[in-house]
Amino acid sequence: MWILYIIPLLAGLTLGWAIRWLYARFQLTASEQRAERIKQDAIKEAEAKKKEILLEAKEQVIRERNQQERETRERRGELQRYERRVLQKEETLEKKTSQIEQVEQQYTERGRLLQEREEELDREEERYRKELERISGLTVDEAKALIIADLENDAKHDAQALINKIEQEAGLSAEKKARDILVTAIQRVATEVSGDVTVATVNLPNDEMKGRIIGREGRNIRTLETLTGVDIIIDDTPEAVVISCFDPVRREIAKSSLEKLVVDGRIHPARIEEVVAKVSKETSQKIFEEGEKVLFDLGIHNIGQEAIRALGRLYFRTSYGQNVLYHSREVALIAGILAAELGVNRELAKRGALLHDIGKGAESDSDLNHAEIGMDMARKMGEDPRVINAIGSHHNDIEPSCVESVLVQVADAISAARPGARRETLDNYIKRLENLENIATGFTGVDKAFAIQAGRELRILVNNDTVDDARTRELAKDIAKKIENDLRYPGRIRVTIIRETRITEYAR
Repeated sequence: MWILYIIPLLAGLTLGWAIRWLYARFQLTASEQRAERIKQDAIKEAEAKKKEILLEAKEQVIRERNQQERETRERRGELQRYERRVLQKEETLEKKTSQIEQVEQQYTERGRLLQEREEELDREEERYRKELERISGLTVDEAKALIIADLENDAKHDAQALINKIEQEAGLSAEKKARDILVTAIQRVATEVSGDVTVATVNLPNDEMKGRIIGREGRNIRTLETLTGVDIIIDDTPEAVVISCFDPVRREIAKSSLEKLVVDGRIHPARIEEVVAKVSKETSQKIFEEGEKVLFDLGIHNIGQEAIRALGRLYFRTSYGQNVLYHSREVALIAGILAAELGVNRELAKRGALLHDIGKGAESDSDLNHAEIGMDMARKMGEDPRVINAIGSHHNDIEPSCVESVLVQVADAISAARPGARRETLDNYIKRLENLENIATGFTGVDKAFAIQAGRELRILVNNDTVDDARTRELAKDIAKKIENDLRYPGRIRVTIIRETRITEYAR
């Protein structure tokens, strides 16, 4: 009985195992097919990618090849253009060279012909000269000497006769006429008296302002003295400050600047620099206006701007205490009247007289005197030679070559000789201070020099880029030694050198 149960069980197990095996086989076959399909799909995709990449690479290669070919064509075209230009230039140069050679040949031929012509003329001249010598019986030199001697004798005879006649006539009336002319000229000129001094006083609203002018640790007063080159004296004088300087232009700038600062109330180094710059500009304008004014008063025209400024600077300058611009105007008026009385060129006389001291107003470091500097300025301005001679001869540095020059000398003497016109001591004092400044500015690296403290101190500003600290000490010693050797002065002179670094930037 149990066999009946075992056989169906075995059959069932066998059938189950067969079904399972078939199912597994079927799954395996399906998996292999899927794997094969996946593999085929991957291969196809890879082939497609490969083809796509190859196509892109070919396109890139084609683009780059086209780009290179295009660039090559452009370069080849550019080279061809350059070659054409070079060929054209070479052809042009060859043409010009051939033309130049032709011109040179023509000039050479002309030169040869001219030389032959000159030689022929020389031969003809020599033949005519020998023929004249044969006919006259005299050589060329003998004939010239004979003619010159005859002319010289005739001229001497006529000149002596004329001189004798002039001397006889002049001896009768010259002295009286000259006296009348000079008296008339002096009477027709209204002289002005100048009493310029070397100090100026600035009035203050109160004594507290003195402390503000001095500033913290004296920085305000030092800044003002350095910028203007003056000596500011603050003493016990109530409500007043004294400004001392031999240069009236600097003194005027310092005085006007200090008055503006006192009125404004803002006194500090930056404000001082601003005010001094503004006042300096205004003073420069006043210089030009004064020069134009005196030209207008005298009716003189065609004067350059530099000459007008030089004349204007004379307004602030004195000579022996006499205002040089007023003196020049006065000399011009006198010279014009004298020229009118004598019947000579009145305009030239006035022009030479007005410009006779223009060298004193020139901004020059030359060692020449003011007459020589004035002559150089007049030459550059294209003045008449008689005007130049009048300027140079008014102190007899050169000989006067015309009547106008003599009239300028006479008018200058008349203007300077009136009572109280000049003071010699002041001019000597100013000259000594100018010599101090000129000695300092003669050294390399010195920008500015100011003689202050009545000549007892020389304050020098040096260039920071060219003079270092060590050189500054040596420079001070060298300047002091040169002052000792070249000048005579009472007491001692302190030499102060200022070297500062100033850097300016702007925040925008």
